[in-house]
Amino acid sequence: MKIITALCLGALALFTVNISVSAQTLAKKPGVHKTKKVETQADLMKEARVSMDSARAIALARVPGTTVKSGEIERENGRLIYSFDLETAGRSGIDEVNVNARTGKIVGKVQHEGPKTERKEARQEAKPGAKK
Repeated sequence: MKIITALCLGALALFTVNISVSAQTLAKKPGVHKTKKVETQADLMKEARVSMDSARAIALARVPGTTVKSGEIERENGRLIYSFDLETAGRSGIDEVNVNARTGKIVGKVQHEGPKTERKEARQEAKPGAKK
């Protein structure tokens, strides 16, 4: 009887240790029990120190003679920016200007995108789960 009790207690101890190790392993795996929060425009605006209107004026001053086709605030490569697509009358495509939402400085170079590049970018952004 003592042998059976000892075997049962040993099996129970091994079972308990196994469950504990499994729980610790699951807790260490990246992405387990974590959900990634989707940041809305409103969430991002709360972090900005520069207003959308001020950023728009900065972008328009960088590329004179243009109008804003679209603008948004986004996090790109860990940086909070306003991204503006500017149109120039008589010229196809757009000029993309990015303004740091915390400092008001222009980020990177002004990039001209032709109609073909614009369509490709729109298709990429329309895909579910697409990163910007």
